[in-house]
This record gives sequence, C-alpha cells and structure tokens, in this order.
Amino acid sequence: MPAYLVCEEPEQPMLPVDQVRTRLAHAATSPALRWQTWREVVRRAQQLGDPWDTVAVAMTVPVVRRMLARLACPAHLERAEVEQEALAAVAAALPLVDANAADAGRELFAAADRAVHRLVYAARRRAERENGPQAAYLGRLAHPAHQAGCPATAAEAEGGEEGDEYAVLARAVRAGVVGIAEAQLIARTRLEGEPMQRLAAERGVSARQLYRHRATAEQHLAAHLRHQQSEQ
Repeated sequence: MPAYLVCEEPEQPMLPVDQVRTRLAHAATSPALRWQTWREVVRRAQQLGDPWDTVAVAMTVPVVRRMLARLACPAHLERAEVEQEALAAVAAALPLVDANAADAGRELFAAADRAVHRLVYAARRRAERENGPQAAYLGRLAHPAHQAGCPATAAEAEGGEEGDEYAVLARAVRAGVVGIAEAQLIARTRLEGEPMQRLAAERGVSARQLYRHRATAEQHLAAHLRHQQSEQ
C-alpha cells in the first residue's frame, strides 16, 4: 500500500500490508492518517475483493485483541472463540461500511464490539438457565456472605453432607480451587451423567474445549484434596 497513507514522512513509496497494520495500530499514528488508511482499506476490499477483504479483516486484529483484553468473559467462554466472533462480525460489516466515511474503521470495530457483547450476554444467560438445584447450591456456597460464615451456609456445609460429592465441590468453590462454572461442569457430567456434547451445545463451545476445562478443574481439585489429606 502507499506509505503516505499511514506515514507523515515516508522513507519509501510503498509498504507491505503487515507494516501498514503495525503502524495503523500504533498509538503515535495520528487519527487523520488512520482515517485515510481505513478508507483505502475498505475501498479496496469492496471494489477489488479477494485478497483485500481478508486483508481488511486482518488489519483489525491488533485493535480487536486490545478491545477483548478489557472484556470480562464468562469462565467457560474461551478467548479464541470470542476473537473469532469479533472477526466474523468485521467480515460481515465490511461490505456495508461507507468507504468514504471518515470513521469507516470505527464502524468495523463497533460491529465487532456489538457481536462480542451479544456472545458474552448469551453465554451468561445460558449459564443462568442451566443452574439446577445442585448448581444453585454451589452458587450459594460461593457467595461472599456465605464465605463469611452465614449460619445457613454453616448448616449446609457442616451438616450431614460431609462426604457428599456436591458438598466437596461446594467447599472447593468456597476455597477458590475451582470456579462455579467449573464445579457445575464436573457436577453435571461426572455426578449427573449428562453428555458433554449437550453442555457444549448449551454453552456454544466445542466438546473438546469443555473436556479440557474439566480436566484442568479436576487436576486442581485433586491437588487440593491431596493437600488437605496431607494436613490431617
């Protein structure tokens, strides 16, 4: 691409697109240069097609990653999945953006932001819907008020359920060994026998990702239980 698009005083007439992307995402690049570069990127994507549509999506990656780094995601939602959703939204918005608008690039990032927040909201709603009685029990025990020694919690945790697997998971959540979503995953698949594929469909992730999450959580739980036994 022409170097003048993204450089105040270019040392060479043309720059590879990866260098343009680096300069485009750099904080020192002026807004005016960013705007004119994005206008040209969008224009090429719309008028020339492949590979410029792919180049345009790739140009957004550094800013999208910075944007996602500030986003609080549910525990079971992997960052790679969120990034894919954001880039897919950019690709879908690309043909619709006004290439002559000063904020063409901003429109692409706004589309990514909306898609990501929809994904996160849907993931949280799914997590809420899947909370059965035992999951609610885990959630209550993980609440800060209960951790502080609420009488009802003491009765639940120290009552006749000392050897119950759900109580073990609840105490692990209180201790911060596993998260609520991880405890729910173990409870539903290990204790209640639900197929991993069903949970993967509910949460919008692959079964392989959930297997990895469960394996990691179970490793933490096993190490915690071994440590408790060594102290007894």
